[in-house]
Amino acid sequence: MSVVVNHRLALGPAALALVLLGALAVHIPAGEAQRPVMILAPDEAREQLERASLAGAEAKARARRFAREAEEAGEAAQRAAREAAALAARIQGIEAEIEVARARYSLAQVERARLAARLAKRREPLMRLTAALQTTSRRPLALSALQPGSLRNLVYVRAVLDSAVPQVRARTAALRGDLAKGRSLERRALRALTALRDGESDLEARRIELAANEQRQRGQSSTARSNALREEERALALAEEARDLDGLIGVLDRNAKLRRKLAALPGPVLRPPSLGGRSADVIDASPAPASQPDNAASLAAFQLPVQGRIITGFGEMRASGLRSRGLSLSPAAGAQVIAPADGRIAFAGPYEGFARIVIIEHPGGWTSLVTGLARVDVAAGEDVIGGAPLGVAATPATRAASSDLIGIELRRQGDPVNPLDYQQ
Repeated sequence: MSVVVNHRLALGPAALALVLLGALAVHIPAGEAQRPVMILAPDEAREQLERASLAGAEAKARARRFAREAEEAGEAAQRAAREAAALAARIQGIEAEIEVARARYSLAQVERARLAARLAKRREPLMRLTAALQTTSRRPLALSALQPGSLRNLVYVRAVLDSAVPQVRARTAALRGDLAKGRSLERRALRALTALRDGESDLEARRIELAANEQRQRGQSSTARSNALREEERALALAEEARDLDGLIGVLDRNAKLRRKLAALPGPVLRPPSLGGRSADVIDASPAPASQPDNAASLAAFQLPVQGRIITGFGEMRASGLRSRGLSLSPAAGAQVIAPADGRIAFAGPYEGFARIVIIEHPGGWTSLVTGLARVDVAAGEDVIGGAPLGVAATPATRAASSDLIGIELRRQGDPVNPLDYQQ
């Protein structure tokens, strides 16, 4: 009896190993399992984790700065513009958090797959050993006593178990360590998945808030909006006349130079005294503020209009055989697109071959071009601050009518330059 009892007790680690072998699967709630998350390749996930973490920190810093400036703004228009920019920065911050969560989830899942592959190699021999030991342990004591030589066999079995159990324990110890790591990876993946889902809900709420803010801002500036509509009509007429995008930018640059020259002209002079001795009407003769000359002054606080991986760099050869004059970025679906710097909207709307585009004139002879937008939220003639919302990138539902990529070109006196050289 003592032999058999010890025999059964000695099989504990082996039996435990058989149970543990099936414990690796991650249990995701049914509601989450119905919403699959795209798993990134390890290198892509690590690159996205680093890029999105940095972009998220920068977006949060911009949001705090714009919120502070909105509180300090004296005019309602300035306050509204900075509130909108703060909301856009918060949206980009949430988008970055979602990308970080997706990257962490992908890395955790990749590690779990590697762990499962290692365990699969150990599974078959360990299962065979466990099955043999369990078969021996189930033999009834009475049957063992009635069989010829059973007591001798029991002694042999005890000797075999004494030598086998340490090996089983060693193997199951390593297995338990791997399974503990698997459970840790499961918790990490679930935390990342929860953060991703929470971020998506928060993002939708912020987008609704931004849309309401823009609607309120438009309602408060009906006069400015009517002027912008006239500017928009003129810009659309120029777009119809221009042969290509370069031609349109050239025409807009010439118009901008003309406006700057007109703004630099001296103001009106005092009317001379009348012969009757009456005092002259007082007319403001102060000179007009000097505009920035077309000498390509430094561009203040330039930033990329959207978060995403750079697909095509400046100067790289495109599929069309032409070299890129800007950057192509791959953003998240429906990502927020912002103004790269302070300026004036020269053109905003559809343009053949580029989906919807926005052209911004910046002080000092600079021009930026943002292409591939699925929706544009600004109009020609509007003044924008760096970080103000311009529109959104494509979503799966709008990709048929727009590009998957957002393009950004930066030109100095009409000549393309690398936007990354001026990013702050």
